[in-house]
Amino acid sequence: MSDAALPLAGIRVVELGSNVAAPYAALVLAELGADVIKVERAGKGDDARGWGPPFHEGVGTIFRALNRNKRSVAVDLGDAGQLAQLRRLLVEETDVLIQNMRPGQVEKLGLGAEALLADNPRLIHASIGAFGKTGPLSERPGYDPLMQAFGGIMSVTGEAAEGRPPVRVGTSLIDMGSGMWVVIGVLSALLRRAQTGKGGVVGASLFETALGWMFYHATAHAATGQDPKPQGSGSPYIVPYGAYRTADSMLIVTAGNNGLLEKLLTVVGHPEWLADPRFATNGDRVRNRGAFDELLNAALSARTTAEWIPLIEAAGVPCAPIQTMGQVVAHPQTQALDIIRHSADGALTYFGLPLSFDGVRPSRNEPVPDLGANNAEIFGK
Repeated sequence: MSDAALPLAGIRVVELGSNVAAPYAALVLAELGADVIKVERAGKGDDARGWGPPFHEGVGTIFRALNRNKRSVAVDLGDAGQLAQLRRLLVEETDVLIQNMRPGQVEKLGLGAEALLADNPRLIHASIGAFGKTGPLSERPGYDPLMQAFGGIMSVTGEAAEGRPPVRVGTSLIDMGSGMWVVIGVLSALLRRAQTGKGGVVGASLFETALGWMFYHATAHAATGQDPKPQGSGSPYIVPYGAYRTADSMLIVTAGNNGLLEKLLTVVGHPEWLADPRFATNGDRVRNRGAFDELLNAALSARTTAEWIPLIEAAGVPCAPIQTMGQVVAHPQTQALDIIRHSADGALTYFGLPLSFDGVRPSRNEPVPDLGANNAEIFGK
């Protein structure tokens, strides 16, 4: 592999985290070439080791997905000697610390930013909290579904019908998003350190990430005074834009302007709909969403999804079937991207990073470490 595809080679990261957010941030840095040392609780390890089923060789597949390309040390943080070993590692040999412990814990352990930077000014101390560093909720813990609810994401997710229960986005959007923000912060701090010789403090939180994902909904609320509502697969601001019924399933169709819509309506045999004053502009269609969607659903129900896709794509209108995970992995487009990785025994599939350098995708593919597998090499015993 080109060295350019592993730009963080030579950078040591210590991950003092568990579950998803901090491990995901550290995974991204590891895939970019950093040497990541994962600190786990002695005897227990990261909670995610036990998240499942499914399990592979006794370890949750979520843990396996998040903790490749790392080394593991097991540390009893209540043991003064082991804590001192960890602190020496952070002060003498570490470039970046990423932690998502409960608020105040790292400070109690003497591993807070102020204490560590006093002894290692080049250290980048990155924290992922729940609600942020200040405010009345700053001391509370938090988890992904709590923040999808508290940050408003659940209020715009799910079916449009009144009375339907709230729906969580089906992946750890807030946890992984917070990890991504920390990676952005760490990379920026590394650039600044190269210029100044000094490290610093990077902070992110689950709640702030939720707010970040809701930014245009907040702007719409300010403009109208109205709370945006769930639109199922669609958007509250664009029509047509979402899933429509075909003869055998559903098809995502996105015609974000009148030019695309004219092409779509020509394909389905109803170009006259654009002359209807209810549908003349996107704003008109949003205001008359129910009537427009009913007509388009009826038109698309005349053919199967497989029949519609080549016709709609030939007209230049974006569309897509709703694929299962198995279909996604097997699709020729996924295969062509060289993004699929496999465990050493071939039993598990992972996705690599969704970016490349000079056309080369980082392709580290080292196994998930056993709990404490690297204590001897890192601590010397």
